[in-house]
Amino acid sequence: MDLLYIIASILVSFLIVVMTAPIIIPFLRRLKFGQSIREEGPKSHHKKTGTPTMGGVMIIVSVVLGSLILHRFVLGTFFSREWLLLMVVFIGFGALGFIDDFIKVVLKRNLGLTSIQKLIGQLVVSVLFYLLLLGTDIDTALQLPGTDMSFDLGFLYPVFVVVLLVGASNAVNLTDGLDGLVGGLGAISFLTFGSIAVLTTNESVIALISFSVAGGLLGFLVFNVHPAKVFMGDTGSLALGGLLGAIGLMLKLEILLVLIGFVFVIETLSVMIQVISFKTRGKRVFLMSPIHHHFELKGWSEWRVVTTFWLVGLLSSVLSILIQVVL
Repeated sequence: MDLLYIIASILVSFLIVVMTAPIIIPFLRRLKFGQSIREEGPKSHHKKTGTPTMGGVMIIVSVVLGSLILHRFVLGTFFSREWLLLMVVFIGFGALGFIDDFIKVVLKRNLGLTSIQKLIGQLVVSVLFYLLLLGTDIDTALQLPGTDMSFDLGFLYPVFVVVLLVGASNAVNLTDGLDGLVGGLGAISFLTFGSIAVLTTNESVIALISFSVAGGLLGFLVFNVHPAKVFMGDTGSLALGGLLGAIGLMLKLEILLVLIGFVFVIETLSVMIQVISFKTRGKRVFLMSPIHHHFELKGWSEWRVVTTFWLVGLLSSVLSILIQVVL
């Protein structure tokens, strides 16, 4: 994939978001699609109440349109099996997040979908992805990064696919709690996927989509960095998490995904540790979970937490590229 197409993939999605946001954000505000801030969260977040949410729609639209346009120029056709596979996950999880956001901001039910309803939706999309994946040369082995070692999951692979997609989607969703946090981390992760795809495989479609997502997220950050003018909502975070998992599966980077999405993993573990500790010992390990709130309550500014987490994400992604490309 030529450098020109890489730049174009990033730039087209970036421009779509930047050009449409000044129209969509006021529209969301007029519709009163404002975020409700939970009472038990940090007090500094209460002033964010009413900030337009569901901005993830802009990201999804920019990626779908941007990748279609570039797909046509790079491969000479609008559609391919790989594009359709990834869009099923991206749009499917995004639609689930949209329903959740709609219930919260329009129907004024602050909790949105119940955990069971959300899980059922995630399972449906994940199973659909796997069934479509069966039409490809599916490889049920997991590769140990930086080595020639692998182990075959065999009949357990379908379960692994579903768990990975659901887990990745929820991990990004849990991380989406500070202005610009998921936008920056997501851009880094998808740039990493795109770079690995270009440097080590012939997966032009996956590289194209990865760079398109990175461009859309960079455009979204223009309006989402502190103080945010718009939030992506579950519409964006569920879609991005599901797509991260799907690209990891299709590039056979299932294990390396833990390092590429290192901050997402840490955020999820902090919630699990907090819940287990409180239920078994009646004590909390962190002042608040996910862990980004712990640092806020420790006195860190929101911007300091976000930039520190971005740096950690950048370092873990660079390490991922070195392991996959150099070793």
